Amino acid sequence: MSGSMAEQKAAVRRELRARLRELSPQALAEGSARIWEALTRLPVWQRARGVLCFHPLAGEPDVVQALAVSADETGKRLLAFPRYLSEQGVYAPFHVRRIPQDLVRGRYGLMEPGPDCAKADANQLDLALVPGIGFTFSGERLGRGEGFYDRLLAGFAGFKCGLAFDCQVLDVLPVEPHDIRLNGILTPTRWHPVMPNADRS
Repeated sequence: MSGSMAEQKAAVRRELRARLRELSPQALAEGSARIWEALTRLPVWQRARGVLCFHPLAGEPDVVQALAVSADETGKRLLAFPRYLSEQGVYAPFHVRRIPQDLVRGRYGLMEPGPDCAKADANQLDLALVPGIGFTFSGERLGRGEGFYDRLLAGFAGFKCGLAFDCQVLDVLPVEPHDIRLNGILTPTRWHPVMPNADRS
């Protein structure tokens, strides 16, 4: 990454983190609830049999609590969460059958599948719910800077759906060729599928 690109990304991250800090716990909770309600109405969710979820960090939409309550009612054959593999330095999807019982605290303080959870076959996952710092409605995503999700999703053939609060969506983001593009963005007020041939510039 060029110094100028790194600086641009760092500046955008600072701006968006400042926006997120302005959201009250109530606004975060209410926004997360609206995202969950909208998500369950989407055909892409209703069709999905295997879903890759994420446990939120501070300032990220939280659908895990709602998922824990209704996991048996979703009809999903497979739920998976990322687990950090220290030997390879990457995240990989692992089965989770019980939320929160199967989750333990891992790298960066994230809750992730515990040692008794089996590794998931990415080919059985047809929807990934993706966190991030910033998004655009053309499918661009800005992560936290480590590239873990870009590597996790690099070989993912299913639908990649970014979950975000409205303040995280910008018109443009500094991106690079290795930054994974998403297929749709869901906020508390808007669902925006990305056209496959949409111009990335």
